[in-house]
Amino acid sequence: MTVVSIILGLIIGSFLNVVIYRLYHGGSILVSRSICPACRRHLTPWELVPVLSFVFLRGRCRTCHKKISWQYPVVELTCALTFGLLALNYQSPVSNVQFWIQLVFASFLIVIAMFDLKHYLILDKVVWPGIILAAISGIWGGHFVPSLLAGAGLALFFLLQYLLSQGRWIGLGDVKLGLFLGLVFGWPLTLTCIALAYFSGAAVGVLLIGLKRKQLSSQLPFGAFLGFSGIIVLIWGPAITGWYAKLIGL
Repeated sequence: MTVVSIILGLIIGSFLNVVIYRLYHGGSILVSRSICPACRRHLTPWELVPVLSFVFLRGRCRTCHKKISWQYPVVELTCALTFGLLALNYQSPVSNVQFWIQLVFASFLIVIAMFDLKHYLILDKVVWPGIILAAISGIWGGHFVPSLLAGAGLALFFLLQYLLSQGRWIGLGDVKLGLFLGLVFGWPLTLTCIALAYFSGAAVGVLLIGLKRKQLSSQLPFGAFLGFSGIIVLIWGPAITGWYAKLIGL
């Protein structure tokens, strides 16, 4: 089932690339055919094979020879790896509703993280459907109230940062993403997710400053760190939380 999940992840990842591109540039997500962004030529089916097409084309359009964005193989491989690792957490993933719910949440997080990484923006049309689905999942699973409290607490924490910094530290999109993450993870996994996001964000920030790619006053797409940390918590959250609890003697 892990191999099947990886293949499914590649296919879904290819679809998520379409979602990410068309959310920014416009166009129907389900109807319009895929095109080269540079020469506008419609792509043939063999040019749409996840990862392999990018490799065989050597990262360039076969007509205009413009470079194909790194986003495409990265999203496809990230989705495939995420789906495969999530499948390993279940003895019978196909028959487990929670597995499929996690795949949906992982897909939302990949879109949110990659879109914010590229455009420094978290779209309402992505995060609000995620919030609604997470709330429905909480009601169905019987953990809506504690998850809502976790989400509201995290959203309030981010909102205070937004108000104190007048939007310099964090954006309103991050506030809504905080609500989504809290609804998905509840307590204490929400705390684990936030800790990972701040730690990874700080580490990348220091590295970029050291490489002179960023300055101390430069902005980083925090939503991307939240999204990728959320994916890690989906896969290994309980293990990470348990390890840290033992480390500090809880």
